[in-house]
Amino acid sequence: MPLQSMTGFARSSANEAGAVIAWEVKSVNGKGVEARLRLPPGFERIEAPARQAIQKRFSRGNIQAALTIAKVGLQVQPVVNESFLKDLAGLAKRLEEQFGATPPSADGLLALRGVLELPETIEDEETRAATDAAILTALDSALAGLEQARLAEGAALGELLAGHIDTVELLTHRAEIDPSREPAMIRERITEQVRLLMDASANLDEQRLHMEAAFLATKADIREEIDRLKTHVASARKLLADGGPIGRKLDFLAQEFNRESNTLCSKANAAAVTAAGLELKAVVDQFREQVQNLE
Repeated sequence: MPLQSMTGFARSSANEAGAVIAWEVKSVNGKGVEARLRLPPGFERIEAPARQAIQKRFSRGNIQAALTIAKVGLQVQPVVNESFLKDLAGLAKRLEEQFGATPPSADGLLALRGVLELPETIEDEETRAATDAAILTALDSALAGLEQARLAEGAALGELLAGHIDTVELLTHRAEIDPSREPAMIRERITEQVRLLMDASANLDEQRLHMEAAFLATKADIREEIDRLKTHVASARKLLADGGPIGRKLDFLAQEFNRESNTLCSKANAAAVTAAGLELKAVVDQFREQVQNLE
């Protein structure tokens, strides 16, 4: 299955029963799938099927969908609420007489809410059903466009993440083959450190000192961390190859990568290994940041 990002944008439109229907949908990162709908007044009935359509198509992402509907060529005669207008005019007259207020203009009174009304058009059941079907069809088209946008970004993210995994493998190999990990180098370094300590104090127990040095050398070995890093690299590559909604699994692997790179840095007893560990931490941070965008 292809990878899918959680970010994208799409729009679609349709014409039905003298109305222009338009959807705009966008998606951003989210822990699960969450649908937020913005619908015109009177179209609340669309919310449930629209939400189901979104949840059926996507498994993660915060998805916002906005519907606009514009009537085309519809002539509606405005109605004046004369009783309300008369009351407002009388109130304005009293304010003028008692307080010297400026008398209102006719267009000012007509602009007040409730004075000028546009009657709602009444749709029959057949027209309403056809409009609803067109709305949901347009939504499905917009969601398909959003899915394609998310897939395109997902493909780009997959290449980027694969590059990060290659770098993790390279840095792991660099730490593994560093000369400081050769037994001869370790023995030489420990021997020199023991010699310096013995020269500094004649009261030290040489046998006990060698035992402690051997223990520290064993504790500083990074073989286990290197083996786990190799295993995580293989797991990450398999997940990318399988595709699908793998964002959570890759995020877990990113945490494991970070844990091993931290331990490697703390155990490192050579500058080259420490440098490789620090580079590894930087790459893992980039990897985890990009993984947050995957479904």
